[in-house]
Amino acid sequence: MKKLPTMHFLTAKQSLMKTKEATMTNENNKSKQENIVLEDEKDLVMDHEYDGIQELNHPLPSWWTGVWALSFIFSIPYFMYYVLMDGPTLLDTYKVEMAEMQKIIDAEAANTANFDIQAYDSYVATPAAKELGNTVFIENCAACHLDDGGGDIGPNLTDKHWINITKLDPEQIYKFVVHGNEDKGMPAWGDILSKEDIMAVTDHVLALQGTTPAKAKEPQGELLSE
Repeated sequence: MKKLPTMHFLTAKQSLMKTKEATMTNENNKSKQENIVLEDEKDLVMDHEYDGIQELNHPLPSWWTGVWALSFIFSIPYFMYYVLMDGPTLLDTYKVEMAEMQKIIDAEAANTANFDIQAYDSYVATPAAKELGNTVFIENCAACHLDDGGGDIGPNLTDKHWINITKLDPEQIYKFVVHGNEDKGMPAWGDILSKEDIMAVTDHVLALQGTTPAKAKEPQGELLSE
């Protein structure tokens, strides 16, 4: 009766050992299967091995190698021109582009500052100019003069008293809008608005003359005749 537990223990131990052996055998078989080299890859096996790991020689795609070679060839004259010679730097290119941009700005500013009464009369006679003038005034002028021109921070534009002009005609108003008067709080709109915008808003300001705003500001400046 005392031998039964011993025999049972030995049987369990033997069973455990057999299980370990089976596991090791499976792992070895798996390892052997993983190391199998396909027939079409035998020529690609390199002649070195690290920790049982063999490496296949898969070259880069030909297009990739070609692009790399072309970039290397291109880099030689590029380096010579931009580093060893007088090729323009990014700063030089920036300065050239800014100079060209300034020419365009100056030309546009000169065109905007030039008042042509015939071009003005022709343009403001169109319905599009009437609508544009109201839009430009609301978006840019109403903050100081109110939507109806009655005046708030800025003066009343519906009466005949004016601070910055001496004659109530399109040319003076146009040029005043272009150049402004910073001392009296009027910004210069020549660099902000287009020529068409300024012609349209000039016509709109003249059209405000004689209208009745909801809350008219007291007259300011000199009384002008027609």
